Amino acid sequence: MFDIGFSELLVVFVVALIILGPERLPTAAKTAGLWIRKIRRSISSVQREINAQLDQEELQQNIAQTNQRIMKEGNDIQNRITPLPESAPVDKPDEPIQEADLATPNETVLEVSDKNDAAIQPVTPTGDSTEKATTPDTNTIETSRS
Repeated sequence: MFDIGFSELLVVFVVALIILGPERLPTAAKTAGLWIRKIRRSISSVQREINAQLDQEELQQNIAQTNQRIMKEGNDIQNRITPLPESAPVDKPDEPIQEADLATPNETVLEVSDKNDAAIQPVTPTGDSTEKATTPDTNTIETSRS
């Protein structure tokens, strides 16, 4: 810390012996040692606090970056799962999609009869919650629309 060599330490000891005398030198050395220990502890505690603060800030930055990446990936996945309808503006992704935009009123559902697998009959829902469609083979099939 101070880069004091043996020769410099010897000079300081001789000067202290001359100034303080042999009676007061041990107590002065003890007091100096206590002050040096306190100063070193204070410096090391400040260094630990600074390092802990830097580590905490680094972790917060990593968490923020990870959250941003996860949110971006979540939005990308959401856009892949439920693409925006053609009539919805692309500039406003936060605007909720209306159920009426997603519904297609003239959906055609293909039904296969039980007796004759080759006969495929289109069924067009008209808006009732439960409809009965009859096939040429007189099979009655109930369809429910959600």
